[in-house]
Amino acid sequence: MRFVRQTLVGVLIVALSLGMLIYAGAAVRDAVQAKLAEEPRAQQPRERVFAVNTVRASLGTETPDLIAFGQIQSRRTLELRAAASGRITNLSPDFVEGGAVRTGEVLMQIDPAESQAALDRVQSDLLDAQAEVRDADRARTLAVDELAAAQDQARLRDSALARQQDLSARGIGSAAAEETAELSAASARQAVLSRRIALAQAEARIDQAATRLARARIALTEAERDLADTRVTAEFDGTLSNVTLVQGRLVSSNEKLADLIDPHQLEVAFRVSTVQYSRLLDGSGRLIAAPVSVSLNDRVSGLTATGVLSRDAALAGEGQSGRLLFARLDAAPGFKPGDFVTVRVQEPPLDRVARLPASALDASGTVLVLGEDERLEVIDVALMRRQGDDVLVRGRGLDGRDVVVARTPLLGPGIRVRAVREGAEQAPAPPAMLQLSDERRARLVAFVEQNNRMPSEAKQRVLTQLGQTQVPAQLVERIESRMGG
Repeated sequence: MRFVRQTLVGVLIVALSLGMLIYAGAAVRDAVQAKLAEEPRAQQPRERVFAVNTVRASLGTETPDLIAFGQIQSRRTLELRAAASGRITNLSPDFVEGGAVRTGEVLMQIDPAESQAALDRVQSDLLDAQAEVRDADRARTLAVDELAAAQDQARLRDSALARQQDLSARGIGSAAAEETAELSAASARQAVLSRRIALAQAEARIDQAATRLARARIALTEAERDLADTRVTAEFDGTLSNVTLVQGRLVSSNEKLADLIDPHQLEVAFRVSTVQYSRLLDGSGRLIAAPVSVSLNDRVSGLTATGVLSRDAALAGEGQSGRLLFARLDAAPGFKPGDFVTVRVQEPPLDRVARLPASALDASGTVLVLGEDERLEVIDVALMRRQGDDVLVRGRGLDGRDVVVARTPLLGPGIRVRAVREGAEQAPAPPAMLQLSDERRARLVAFVEQNNRMPSEAKQRVLTQLGQTQVPAQLVERIESRMGG
């Protein structure tokens, strides 16, 4: 009995298996026949929509910055040189690299022994010259007195001669007496002439003494200057640089010892192109006093300073291009001569320009803007300035338009886009909707109704959406992909 029961169960299982295989084969056959019986449907192409970032162009007044690179230098620098030769006997503690000195401070002293001895000799010569002047004055006074005495004696001799001649005329005097009187008068006149010569010599001695005194004073001035040249003093408050001196060293005349730099009067020298230079000129062709800001290239230091344009170089420079400009700096703590800095010069303001990202402008000077129906249009603009990653442009019909930030080869006039505006939260875009034809709608509805694997609730929701005038494009695409059309 057990054998019969197991046999009947096996036969039943085999029969059920055969029946299921036959049912599956029939289902596959019906599906293939239905597929072959369907007419081929051409899927309608849909326009591709690109998402682009846009920015609103607003015309206004912009102040562009001219960026250049320059070097800090001092407007007042003094080379310290030895005016005399000798050994260094005294050196200031501040006479070191980076030492701060005050005005009038004695920085170093060369051995003054020889200069001091020369000064003492000149002072002695000056005393001799002054004594000679006094002696010459006294000698002249005596010569004047002697001349006056000789003149008086000559007048007496002349009177005696006249009296003797009168006696001789009356026959009282003798010829010998008259001759003696004439000789005495001639001798008196000769004495007057000698006294005049002596007076002239005394006056010449006075002139020679005055000349000797002037020379002595000149020599004294030179000796004092030579003695002063043995000391080097600070002409102004500043800092020492390039110091090459130690105490006890022998220095030669005109040897460079150090540089004295004023750290409070700094300026920056930088070179710009000829076009940039022309923007910094006024109507008369003179350089404007444009504000300037400088900063060290070291991002960590954060040292900045302000100033104003002061002048430009007289020559362009051999082998150089553009123009060399100088800007006077205000208080610039932390800056040192020789620093390589970034210079920003404020150019005159520009009216009716828009600031846009540099990627929005192409090589032909055009930008893409949003037009009607979210399609792109091309606008010609004039590039006014480049400001880092931005550009300042001016164009007709640009004000208030949405400009595409980044240009790509896929974008061009007439392309439909979806704008993603910068600086604002974007609302989710509504789903794309399609308006179906009756034939296409009927095929979709028939496919959904024949789908037995779809739950009834989902099938009812899809049929409801297919029955509307506008059907979501994503739903239509998903159904047609399952249909294989």
